[in-house]
Amino acid sequence: MNLNFFKYILALLIFGSNGIVASFIALTSYEIVFFRTMIGALFLILLFVGIRKKPQFPAYRKETLFVVISGVAMGICWMFLYEAYAQVGVSIASLAYYCGPVLVMIAAPIIFREKLHLSIIAGFAAVLLGMLFVNGGDLLTGGMSFGLFCGIMSAVMYAVMLIFNKKAVHINGLENPMIQLTSSFITVAVFTLAYQGLSFQIPAGSILPLLFLGVVNTGFGCYLYFSAIGNLSVQTVAIVGYLEPLSALVFSAVILSEHLGFIQVIGAALILGGAMFGEMFSHKKLPWKKEKEDTL
Repeated sequence: MNLNFFKYILALLIFGSNGIVASFIALTSYEIVFFRTMIGALFLILLFVGIRKKPQFPAYRKETLFVVISGVAMGICWMFLYEAYAQVGVSIASLAYYCGPVLVMIAAPIIFREKLHLSIIAGFAAVLLGMLFVNGGDLLTGGMSFGLFCGIMSAVMYAVMLIFNKKAVHINGLENPMIQLTSSFITVAVFTLAYQGLSFQIPAGSILPLLFLGVVNTGFGCYLYFSAIGNLSVQTVAIVGYLEPLSALVFSAVILSEHLGFIQVIGAALILGGAMFGEMFSHKKLPWKKEKEDTL
């Protein structure tokens, strides 16, 4: 396990606790996203200025634009996702949201010319089956709604976010998430201003969890995430990314005492096993790929 893979897993575990931290914040979904992006962006800007590192983005304007587009997509993604949480609950919203990696995996061979491996397809199939076991019952009983539409749109924007960020190969390290989060904050701020204005009332009990969500779960978490994914394959990012909803389930069960049914436990095992299998055995080629190579 290399450093980037470890950083990515740590970021996913941090993101998996977002719902736990947000449950202690008495604000609307849009307000939470607004403050989350603002605090996270300020944290990374201050950190970047403090280390006095020479910025890379002036030399790579096209790639900087890719990061900005990725940040805009992330801001829109989070707004859709948190609205889906409010409308249909975490289960259905998460199931819809994590269709995003499926879209990324489909696009990877076309956009990034990454080869499909047998282990990746098998691992991804196990992950998708696990997600259906965990949340599929809610989807079948809930049907299509505005909340589910928001969840699906969050998946689309997730795919846009990841694809454009992966195309910015020279904007890395701390600079990438700093630009990313700043762009996200501006996007969310414009929407919030148009939707409800910028008048907020933050309860005293929400200040500490809001700061934690902004600094740790957003600022530090995004630094780990975006500094790692540039050095990992898109397919690895997509498959292992399912550890985030799995960790959210575990945290909810342990901290919030939410009940996990037998089918959900099986689904969680499939998610974890599929993610590990896809990563550990990603060197295996598809049978027809191998046959084709042998004939050359």
